[in-house]
Formats: sequence, structure tokens, C-alpha cells
Amino acid sequence: MLRFLTAGESHGKALTTIVEGIPSNLPIDREYINFHLKRRQAGYGRGSRMKIEKDEVEINSGIRHGKTLGYPIALNIKNRDWVNWKTLMSESVPGENQEKVVIPRPAHADLAGTIKYNFSDIRNSIERSSARETASRVAAGSIARRLLEEFGISVGSYVESIGNVFPHNNFSEKLFSNELAEDFTGWSISEVADLSSVRVLEQVQEEEVIERIRHSKKRGDTLGGTFIIIATGLPPGLGSFSHYDNRLDAALSHAVMSINAVKGVEIGRGFKYAGAFGSEMHDELIVEDKSIRRKTNNSGGIEGGISSSEPIVIRAAMKPIATLMSPLKSVDLSRMEAIESRRERSDFTAVPACSVIAESMVAWVVANEFSKKFGGDSLEEMKDNFHSWISKIESRLINNFKDH
Repeated sequence: MLRFLTAGESHGKALTTIVEGIPSNLPIDREYINFHLKRRQAGYGRGSRMKIEKDEVEINSGIRHGKTLGYPIALNIKNRDWVNWKTLMSESVPGENQEKVVIPRPAHADLAGTIKYNFSDIRNSIERSSARETASRVAAGSIARRLLEEFGISVGSYVESIGNVFPHNNFSEKLFSNELAEDFTGWSISEVADLSSVRVLEQVQEEEVIERIRHSKKRGDTLGGTFIIIATGLPPGLGSFSHYDNRLDAALSHAVMSINAVKGVEIGRGFKYAGAFGSEMHDELIVEDKSIRRKTNNSGGIEGGISSSEPIVIRAAMKPIATLMSPLKSVDLSRMEAIESRRERSDFTAVPACSVIAESMVAWVVANEFSKKFGGDSLEEMKDNFHSWISKIESRLINNFKDH
């Protein structure tokens, strides 16, 4: 199994990530990770902090001469803004007059975290619950993504909507109807989306979305949206229905839902299944070139908690950022009196960034399930296991049923 742990506060010295379970001899370098960290920071509507931070990873252990060593990988991402927060975020006892945050923001983790951990300063809750932590997830997910690339598995995403501005021609219909070009990969959709400042696929929609964000800025408001993650090239058989916590769709839903501000996740057609006839939605099986395929992909590449080999399609909804420049009502906890919420430096929308973070989380889950099935201590051993299994799928299926 793969595992990663993160540590660090939003305005602390750095974010630290420990990654374990990656096989030895996987080629990777820091610029590959930095490339995806940069993608996370892009997008129209981001706040002023993106002008301060330029996320770059330090590799402290686990990689030598451009290849993984097979044991834990330690990564570090410095917070450049820490120099402005040294006193406020110092690990030593604070001075007598250090100001405490006492006004929680609605829809944020401020109040819930303060109650849970018995804090007297909301700053303690703010720092760890911040989406700044997701830079660590992108770093870990980039290593998982690199592992998947060795097996032809590709992960990408695009923004479907921001502020309820949807495309005129929704690309997701092609995903569900299996009308994709033969050379289509998950990453190929990201390459197109990355050309847009808001990661959408239509120029007209991009213009409409940007205008919507500008309007939101003038109001001192924020916007959420929806995005789609696609993984291609998966073999059949990842995940299991043997136990609830072995199901691939459950693991993917958990991973995407764990991202800050994500409030909804669906696999394939998701909630549209609920209002349709089974005859309209279930993916019929057909034979093409002596191989079994599905006529459609409404299930989003997962059946019974197991990958079907069709593209995995996940749709997620992100709520508007909780910090508003035109504050909502709140409570001053030091006096228990009504007051306007605080203003904390923030984004106006972060849906494009969230879609990139989701790519990393999906890559991590798929790589973990892949390692469970084909695992080995080295990349070469994993490849042997994979190619041996994949080359025999058709013959095993035929032999198992030939007498019937």
C-alpha cells in the first residue's frame, strides 16, 4: 500500500510530506513535481498570496540520482510568506500583547476547530484547516502520477462551471457516450484546460466566467463551481466489492471529498441515475475485435467497486470560498456579541486550483489500488506482475467459460 502524511501550517516555515510505498527505480525529478505545483497556483480569481508564494519542492530523502530508492520520500515546500509571520507563528511562548483571533468566519473550520481542540485563539484552527495544505497533496500525488505513467495510466481534469456558468457544449457527454478519440487520455484534456485562465474548454465560456468573477469581486463575494476528473488507461480489476472499504469508487469519493471546500462528488452519471430508467442508463456489453467493451460509460469506469477499464469519470462540486470581503454576520467569542465576520486574505474563486488538486488525489488512489494488485519492491517487479496478468485476461476468461 501507498501512504502519505503531511505536516505544516498555512503561515508556518514549510509544508512537509512523507511518502511511502513507492517502488524503487521510478524515474522522477523535482521539476516534474514543481510543474504540477505551479498548475495548482494558477487561475484567474486567485488571491494576493499567489503573488508571494512560488511553490518549489525540496527532496530531502528517498530519491537519488533521479530515481526512487524504495523507501520513504521526504518532501519540503517552504512558505515564502513565513518571514512576515515569524513572530505570530513562533513555536516559543508569545509576548503578552499578541493579538488573538476571536471572530470565526461562517462556513469555515474556524469555530468547529476551536471547539474541538479547545483553543483560545482561532488562529490555531485557521492555520491547519487552510487549503495551503493541498500543496503537499499535489507533491505526493505527482509522485503517484509519475508511477501511473509507467503503465499508460493518465489523469486529467477540467472546470465544468464557475458561478453557474456552464459550457454551451458539455464535453462530459462524450465521456459518457464513449465517443472519445482513440488517442484521448486524461492528461490530454488537462493540456487543453491549462490553456484557459479558468481551466474551461470553451473560449466563450471562459469570457463569461471571467466576467462573472469580476462581478463577484465588485460585490466582495466569492464563487464556487464544478469540475470533472478523468483517469484513462486503467486495467480492469482495481478495487473490490469484498468489503466496503475496498471499493474503488468509495476510495475515490473519499479522496476528492477530503479536499477543502468540496461538498459533492459523483461517479459517472451519479445523481442522474436516480431519475432514469435502468434501460436508459446501464452500460450494455458489446464485442469489438474479439474483446468485450461497453457501449456507453454512464457508470464512470467503475462497476461493483471495481475498475472496468473504461475511463473513470468523477464530477465534484466546490462551494464558494468562505472568506468574503463583504463579511457575513458572526460572533465575537471574547464577548459573545454579534459582529461582522473577519476579513482574511483569500481567493475570489479557486475552482481551477481545486480541479488540479483533485487530479493528484485521484492519481494517489489509483496508484494505491494499482500497487495493491501489482505491487513489488521495484518498478521492474511491478511491471513484470502487471504485464503477466494483463496478457492473460482474455485467455483466462475464455478458458473459464469454454465448457459452458
